[in-house]
Amino acid sequence: MTSELYKKILIATDGSEKNKKAISYGIEFAKLSGAKLYVVYVVDTAAFASIPMDAGWEMMYELLETEGKDAAKGVEELAANAGLESESAVLEGHPSHEIIEFAKNNDIDLIVMGTLGKTGIDRFLLGSVAEKITRNSEVPVLIVRSDKNE
Repeated sequence: MTSELYKKILIATDGSEKNKKAISYGIEFAKLSGAKLYVVYVVDTAAFASIPMDAGWEMMYELLETEGKDAAKGVEELAANAGLESESAVLEGHPSHEIIEFAKNNDIDLIVMGTLGKTGIDRFLLGSVAEKITRNSEVPVLIVRSDKNE
């Protein structure tokens, strides 16, 4: 069965255990609709804006980039095991902006992502990537909350 509604589904991952449920939902939606999966991990370079560019910064960036490639590869393997076509990208910048731009530039029909479920002062201070994407995306966004005991 193929869907005219969902031909391209984007799974945004942060590589965490809490994101596994969102990945499962994205893969299931793609299986049901016959969509191609796109997997995106964003290295948040804004978090390093105040750190001087030195060898330590480069080492941290390389570590995060490797983490991103590993996370994306893991999702691609799950997609392949489910018989799905997938493509991944590791981007850099502010996560919400990069995910929205990727969705626009690749004609994505649905963004699937998890949330850490932060509330109160944490959410106020850190902002919520999921919330920013939901508010600013031109395509539908499925936010999957992780299990509270994870």
